[in-house]
Amino acid sequence: MTKAMTKRVTTAKTSRQPSSLFFGILVSALLAFAPAALAITLQEAKQQGLVGEQRDGYLGSVESSVSAEVRQLISEVNSQRRSRYEQIAQRNGATLSQVQALAYEQAVEATQSGHYVQDSNGSWRKK
Repeated sequence: MTKAMTKRVTTAKTSRQPSSLFFGILVSALLAFAPAALAITLQEAKQQGLVGEQRDGYLGSVESSVSAEVRQLISEVNSQRRSRYEQIAQRNGATLSQVQALAYEQAVEATQSGHYVQDSNGSWRKK
């Protein structure tokens, strides 16, 4: 084997190492974020009948017993909603309860057929 051929073979071998390193980092990153990718979405939870729109403008659990994943989803969505409702109330000189009531009305209108909403008695019903 000539010196030039040896150099090409050596270069080819060493050039694979960064690719292997990159691939390893990529796989590690994907595995690290896999739980987030597998988490239930709001739309999935609604489609499965696990959550629905409460009369107070927040998301609620349709069933009394739901997974920790669904409870976490409800908590995160409601935290974001409360923050947004407070901003809207402050900007428009309205009370939080007024904004929540309006948000419920809008949520009911936007709710897809077959998803749950709370009726005036607090019972869950499919739209």
